Amino acid sequence: MRPRLVLSIAGSDSGGGAGIQADIKTVMALGGYAATAITAVTAQNTKGVDGVVLMQADFVRQQIDVVLSDLGADAIKIGMLGNAQIIRAVADILTRATAAPIVLDTVMVAKGGAALLDPDAVASLRTRLMPIAAVITPNIAEAEALTGLAITDLAGARRAAGQLLGQGARAVLIKGGHLPGENATDLLLTAQGETLFSLPRIQTRHTHGTGCTLSSAIAIGLALGHPLADAVRRAKLYVQRAIATAPGLGHGYGPLNHAIPPEEFPA
Repeated sequence: MRPRLVLSIAGSDSGGGAGIQADIKTVMALGGYAATAITAVTAQNTKGVDGVVLMQADFVRQQIDVVLSDLGADAIKIGMLGNAQIIRAVADILTRATAAPIVLDTVMVAKGGAALLDPDAVASLRTRLMPIAAVITPNIAEAEALTGLAITDLAGARRAAGQLLGQGARAVLIKGGHLPGENATDLLLTAQGETLFSLPRIQTRHTHGTGCTLSSAIAIGLALGHPLADAVRRAKLYVQRAIATAPGLGHGYGPLNHAIPPEEFPA
């Protein structure tokens, strides 16, 4: 039986902890096969992003087209896009070429603070990609940027998620790692209601790539046929384990341990 294939559309992280590199490691660890369309090449390490080179929008479209026309995709993960031109190119081809479930990680700012999305591209992200995604996975800062709301607690996350549903999102997972509390609680809101996913917070600086890893783990869960809530639950457990066993690399925000034995997260 062939493995389930996830196409990751995202930027490359030279440090290996986030972006395309994290996506490939995650999908393979959880029993899938990863294909890629690279939107940007970054020069970065655990201390920050030193440089970004965006791909031409037509070339991003071409990468997606050749993968889908030959290999297909059972799910698609979208990460860093960079600008409105790339967003439009991605939206155009995905709308035309596939019905695979899409996990949209609304990447805007790197963990060290570097901007990864042009400010004028936020509207395109909201109008072109949000409505075609099976789920969007903003963190607190991204949810604030998408809604204009201040989020300081779970109630604020609920308001923001509701607004995003009203703006056309099918499902919203607001990640609660930046909210205070002993537990990190993520909120999944759909038209059918809400589900909370809460695990003890791990005090560590080795959290680089957690958003990329979570969204990729959700994508392979959907590719394997899991319902959305189950895919999110499995993904959150995987990320928790990957943080807890991080290899301790670098002098800044270190990468996770993506090599979790698959038997710990059976499909």
